[in-house]
Amino acid sequence: MEYNQLHQATLAMLKDRGVNLDEVAKLVLELQKPYLDNLTFEDARNSVDAVLRKREVQNAVATGIYLDIASEKGEVDEPLQSLLLTDDPLYGVDEILALSIVNIYGSIGLTNFGYLDKEKPGVIERINNEKSGKVNTFLDDLIAALAAASASRIAHRAKDGEFDEE
Repeated sequence: MEYNQLHQATLAMLKDRGVNLDEVAKLVLELQKPYLDNLTFEDARNSVDAVLRKREVQNAVATGIYLDIASEKGEVDEPLQSLLLTDDPLYGVDEILALSIVNIYGSIGLTNFGYLDKEKPGVIERINNEKSGKVNTFLDDLIAALAAASASRIAHRAKDGEFDEE
């Protein structure tokens, strides 16, 4: 699959699963605004878009969503099927896949992810609590990772002077 096709497929998968990227950008803004007074929603949204252009991110998102969908359809063999259906707290592979996104922008992403995974604000809580027959074992962690990496990207760029007051 060509890069642009994978990027478009990833965006479509997120949309089909009810993820609005503006909601992710809102999390990014909330994470970074205390450190950057002049940070805008547009900056946060651009950072989310930039992170989603990375092939590693696209691969992780597509893999996680595929596993959630396959589990919904009952296409996963036991005992994995039960672990995914219940989002077993000792499973942990969903967090490990998400960490492949988080680590793109260094260790600051890990602290951002830990916070988001624990607190589950905004869209993460909504997706995590969705019980309408959907399995979102991977998706909630992937969203947290996307927001964490996007916030980390902004932090790195701010350190390089991109968001200095004028």
